[in-house]
Amino acid sequence: MAMLYFGLYLLFSSLAFARVSTTSNEECFDGSTSLVLTFDLYQNSCPEAEPIVFSWVAKSVSDDPRMAASLLRLHFHDCFGCDASVLLDDTPTFTGEKTAAPNLNSLRGFEVIDAIKNDLEYFCPETVSCADILAIAARDSVVLSGGKGWEVQMGRKDSLSANKTAANNNIPAPNSDVPTLVSKFQNVGLSLEDMVTLSGAHTLGKARCATFSSRLNGNSNANEAPDINLEFIQSLQQLCSGDANATLANLDVKTPSAFDNQYYMNLLSGEGLLTSDQVLVSGDGRTRELVETYVDDQAVFLEDFKNAMLRMGSILPAAGESGEIRRNCRAANQIN
Repeated sequence: MAMLYFGLYLLFSSLAFARVSTTSNEECFDGSTSLVLTFDLYQNSCPEAEPIVFSWVAKSVSDDPRMAASLLRLHFHDCFGCDASVLLDDTPTFTGEKTAAPNLNSLRGFEVIDAIKNDLEYFCPETVSCADILAIAARDSVVLSGGKGWEVQMGRKDSLSANKTAANNNIPAPNSDVPTLVSKFQNVGLSLEDMVTLSGAHTLGKARCATFSSRLNGNSNANEAPDINLEFIQSLQQLCSGDANATLANLDVKTPSAFDNQYYMNLLSGEGLLTSDQVLVSGDGRTRELVETYVDDQAVFLEDFKNAMLRMGSILPAAGESGEIRRNCRAANQIN
């Protein structure tokens, strides 16, 4: 089985992981050390790195197709400063980010990252950061779901602690309006266009009914009114008539396991699951225009998504923050 997944990795890498012309970002962790993201970082120090990540992602997605969305979401929720802080368990000195409102009962796939890290520590101890694992696994999840691949920039360090308050404040809520979404993304150097493009990740995965209750109750943003699809809302009300914290709905009602442009088509027909999805066509003419572009041409969306993922993956912690290569993605090395 391992050889099968390795063969698949070689096939996908030759077809999909084409080099992208992108300038590497540089951020200082302290006064003397600069962190530079580069391509092919582990080519000599750990050539097994990407095949190991791909094999575990492929197996996990084969066992549970929803895992592709879950691994992609882990990278998203980590990358308002990509440092694997989202993976840290609570300690006596800090409360981790796993129980922050945007993450609780939402993030999953931690055990997949643990398995990847265990293998990497066997082959190349203390070489591949957990933050880089998240970035590679996100790319592989997109490719395995039919999306376009890209070469991941690597060299991130793992944080020594987590910040639950920052996670609560920085990650956009599912009931956000367009100005809030734009502000959250611009705070980390991403544009309105990046926000609309990266929202396309909702072509995969599910959400709990509790996260889109405003849509069910008719209390969502007033600007949505022209795009309300009553039949769709009624189907959601029926689905969510039970336990809103346990019942799941597909973010993309039409092709929930395929990485395609159907998400944007759904928005135009009033079938965006989250308020933060549907407002992209009702809350701002600029966002709607980009949605329509992606509806008209899936290839444009896939190319833009690839480039936006590279930009998001280059968001690094603030200057002065230290980092390390964790041996266990759930705890800083000083804890182990």
